[in-house]
Amino acid sequence: MSSMFDAQEAQSLLAAAVRGEMPDERGRFGPFGGRYIPETLVPAFERLEEGIREHLHAEDFQAEYKKQLREWVGRPTAMTYAAQLSERWGVDVWLKREDLAHTGAHKINNAIGQALLAKRLGAKRVIAETGAGQHGVASAAACARVGLPCSVYMGAVDIVRQAPNVDRMRRLGAEVVSVESGDKTLRAAIDEALRVWVSDPDGIYYILGSAVGAHPYPYLVRELQKVIGEESREQMLERTGKLPDAVFACVGGGSNAIGLFYPFIGDDVELIGVEAGGTGSGLGQNAATLATGTPGVLQGTYTIILQDNDGQVQETHSISAGLDYSGVGPEHALLQATGRVKYISAQDDEALDALEELCETEGILTALETSHAFAAARDWAKENPGKTILIGNSGRGDKDMPTLTKYPAKVRTVAGG
Repeated sequence: MSSMFDAQEAQSLLAAAVRGEMPDERGRFGPFGGRYIPETLVPAFERLEEGIREHLHAEDFQAEYKKQLREWVGRPTAMTYAAQLSERWGVDVWLKREDLAHTGAHKINNAIGQALLAKRLGAKRVIAETGAGQHGVASAAACARVGLPCSVYMGAVDIVRQAPNVDRMRRLGAEVVSVESGDKTLRAAIDEALRVWVSDPDGIYYILGSAVGAHPYPYLVRELQKVIGEESREQMLERTGKLPDAVFACVGGGSNAIGLFYPFIGDDVELIGVEAGGTGSGLGQNAATLATGTPGVLQGTYTIILQDNDGQVQETHSISAGLDYSGVGPEHALLQATGRVKYISAQDDEALDALEELCETEGILTALETSHAFAAARDWAKENPGKTILIGNSGRGDKDMPTLTKYPAKVRTVAGG
């Protein structure tokens, strides 16, 4: 995709991104993004866009949002030096600990921001979709916090493999709706949530969980998640006196990654997004959208998607429920096309091995999503000894125990044991 623009065009687009001019007035990140939606949803999207313009950056809204982040979410989250991983890998490894945020992942930053916005827009109830379950849990908690009823749509496949989070959502007062259509994973859940929104666009507010979909959602989610990168940048300078040489984040739809990457776009820092390589390179074996996809429209936005030669969107595979989306946020598509961010993939077995290593060396059970970033960072470290890296630890792995129990932990010899 890096050949889409010549060097001058790429530089111009990146300069606009650094200046905060992306997306443009049409909701586009260069050629990507926009709004491709049925006519019945146009009033709802226009109302949302108007509400964002009025409230998102208003002083009183930002004051309330930051108060909730501080007093309820628990921000700023910690920056942890991974001493034993650093010794093993031969680089200085720092972890941005989104797993320590309330409900256990970065998803809460976006959920509480959109719940506050829903309240201001006079919504009577909230709907959300979820794959790994963390956005569903975050939405349920945020809606309880602001006093709005919440329904979460979740693919039947994901309901089985993310059972702990399903129980958490219900205990937080949310209705969990099983989606039996399509691939029964995240893409099907988003489709169903959109259909429900059409039925009552004035009374329902839809909290979309990732930086995907039609404008203004990619912009809105980025603005609510960029707190991750803003804190990281400040913490790295405070702790080390410099910025990291490389920053790693896992990429499904891309909300934690864009939140971490965005404040670093104008810096001399290598940015690396890691997708789900699944079990192979063939269609249906992975969810490595940016590595193997092509441009197309999916769920309201023009971006890179996994599709066959006839334009039919393909089902995906990943051991991680949060990475098996058939598309990616349009801003990531732009960042790849301009060459600013490098996107690679890690396979299921590599992610599992990296998860076990992190558990053993640092006492952190990370999410299966995040373990893909650790796997790629470990490989990068082999070629870049002595460097400093930052890994976005986007969530904790408690939710993944039903999956992990199918893969017995390896017996390893631990020094001093």
